[in-house]
Amino acid sequence: MSVSNQSAAIEGTPELPDVQQHLVKPNDPVIGTIVSNEVCTKSKKAARFVRHIEIDVSGTPLENAWVSGQSFGVIPEGLTEQGNPHKLRLYSIAAPASGENGNGKVISTTLKRVVDERWDDHTLFKGVCSNYLADRQIGDKVQLTGPVGKRFLLPKDPSAHNYIFIATGTGIAPFRSMLGDLTKLGMPSRVDLIMGSPYESDLLYDNELRELAEDYPNRFFYRTAISRHRVPNQNGMYYVQGRILEDASVLTEILKSDRTLIYICGIAGMELGVFQSLAAILDPVSLAQYLTIDPEISADPKAWERKMISRQIKHTKRLFLEVY
Repeated sequence: MSVSNQSAAIEGTPELPDVQQHLVKPNDPVIGTIVSNEVCTKSKKAARFVRHIEIDVSGTPLENAWVSGQSFGVIPEGLTEQGNPHKLRLYSIAAPASGENGNGKVISTTLKRVVDERWDDHTLFKGVCSNYLADRQIGDKVQLTGPVGKRFLLPKDPSAHNYIFIATGTGIAPFRSMLGDLTKLGMPSRVDLIMGSPYESDLLYDNELRELAEDYPNRFFYRTAISRHRVPNQNGMYYVQGRILEDASVLTEILKSDRTLIYICGIAGMELGVFQSLAAILDPVSLAQYLTIDPEISADPKAWERKMISRQIKHTKRLFLEVY
């Protein structure tokens, strides 16, 4: 990797909008009302329990107050084992800026129940807020805060850029929100969404995304990466970085354009594989639009390690990263 990768000026750097944050603070939450709580996996017999939850925030400071890419907070009822109130948990907003019903009154998120087994004593562990929120019934009240986030956003002028969205699991939430906003603008730019999932049955909002691809056949391209079994539309079992390599003939040309932005959202650790795949398909000049690589590290991306990210492998303002 040459020193030229560390370019001083990156063409196509987007201008982000000014946004409101922390209108509702944790010490003074507002009350929202559950209006929908539905399974959003492709199959109701999926291996994971993931739900699309809609909350009416009418008459609160959250009404018409968020933009796609932001998050909101939920404070679960009850007390911790130590007798203290639960702390808030943040959830990515899955609704467009106009809300689920078009008037900014209904916010939503994509929620996976956390149910696991403790390694030390093999007892069941249940995530506090994920199960609290997933259990809510229509009409139930929940305490909310937010909105939060000023970086993982669409540009001020969405039509000035093309987009590659890369998601795993519930990382699809902000992209559903962004796609809703882009749809309201008539899908003014090209969008390629790569959605990673262990099993085809675990794909989230699959029908919705396929319909969107049919509605905008020359603008929106939906690509899936299934990692644990073979499916007809891919040559093997792979993660999102594998899909980048398989579709390199198309994606490389898109990535070389100074219009293109990359957004990555999902489980921590996915970013290394994506960065390695980008380095594998792009020449150093094109790669420098998205990543700044320390010339002291190996020129072979396969030798990169996750600990290098943010220290020796840094993303530019044309690559947006949100992992959890």
